[in-house]
Amino acid sequence: MRHILYRKKRFLDLLLLADEQESMIDLYLERGEMFALYDRNILRAICVVTDEGDRTVKLKNIATVPEHQKQGYGKRLIRFISEHYAGKYDTLLVGTGESPLTVPFYEHNGFRYSHRIKNFFTDNYDHPMYEDGKQLVDMVYLRKELSKSK
Repeated sequence: MRHILYRKKRFLDLLLLADEQESMIDLYLERGEMFALYDRNILRAICVVTDEGDRTVKLKNIATVPEHQKQGYGKRLIRFISEHYAGKYDTLLVGTGESPLTVPFYEHNGFRYSHRIKNFFTDNYDHPMYEDGKQLVDMVYLRKELSKSK
């Protein structure tokens, strides 16, 4: 695992897989902590985590290089950040579209439904977003209690 401190924008192509509007990524990229997972010196996955206050961190972006998806790299990144922030923070939040691809992934990795923000994607993005053929409208928030992940 590598902690990326400088030139985070060099990973923009990968970040755009998870958040497809650069102006939205710009809102959190520099204030967030970035971690890159390398395997045999080859980049496999990346994530950005932000401090949201009140002992809560938020997984703002997590993306795996397409040819390495479904090989456990996303799961390894979530396990790493859960352990990395446990003790310093109580809760890890993630917001995602209501998709049959992403919600079960997070649930399998210890997250539980928290709340939703109605019309988040339609109100905040300059184009309609689709995942697995379904338009993303609401932002669904899931939470993981970090004190229990140790």
